Amino acid sequence: MSRPDDKGWTPKAPPLQGRGLGWGLSQKQIDWFHERAREMRRNPTEPEKRLWRNLSNRQFAGLKFRRQEVIGPFIADFMCPARALIVEVDGDTHDEVKDRLRDDELAGFGFLVLRVTNGDVMANPDGVLAAILSAAQGRTSRRSPHPYPSPEGEGLEEAQKLLAISLEGSVG
Repeated sequence: MSRPDDKGWTPKAPPLQGRGLGWGLSQKQIDWFHERAREMRRNPTEPEKRLWRNLSNRQFAGLKFRRQEVIGPFIADFMCPARALIVEVDGDTHDEVKDRLRDDELAGFGFLVLRVTNGDVMANPDGVLAAILSAAQGRTSRRSPHPYPSPEGEGLEEAQKLLAISLEGSVG
């Protein structure tokens, strides 16, 4: 049942649309996950801070990453929506069995989970970034060109690259 103030909710919406079915969670649970994610963004661990310095602002291979992103009943440390890639920075307290179940469920949503340790981020940041880049390059981009490019041609070059077409010599 939708809330009166939840204008975008529909029972037919796909779950990855952002205003979908809520992943089978109550509104109270969804609100809790979002508040917990905000709290985690405000108080990151030192390895998360260091990795975020490299992933933020599209400075890493031009890829957009989000941190502490809520995906269903999970909070991903870093997520690249264009490549459906999740990077988890694991400390000493992670449970391998639970992590495997979580990774399998996220894979069911179409995500690849790359796990790196706190120690790797701190001692070998270049190796971690190389592993992330390799994983991202191995994924098909989920971005598509805008169906209605602007008349000024903004975004046209990207659309041409994505579609592998050339407009030279075209009538226009």
